[in-house]
Amino acid sequence: MGRRTAAGRHEGSGADSHWMKSSLSFSNGNCVEVSSLTEGDIGVRDSKDSEGPVLRFTPDEWHAFLGGVRNGEFDRFGN
Repeated sequence: MGRRTAAGRHEGSGADSHWMKSSLSFSNGNCVEVSSLTEGDIGVRDSKDSEGPVLRFTPDEWHAFLGGVRNGEFDRFGN
């Protein structure tokens, strides 16, 4: 199990979920994994720490993030 966040959403490891890593990921393990979680949320975790914390997003939050990526809103980060 997990605990509930301040917003009332369940926060857990998502151990029963199918986690996917990008096909563009490097073999050095510096990747994130994404999964559809229970209650429709989307989970994101560090691929090197499968038992570690999971960031949970609602479908609306996830789609807003993906839209921002597609529009180049985050291109200036990491430079």
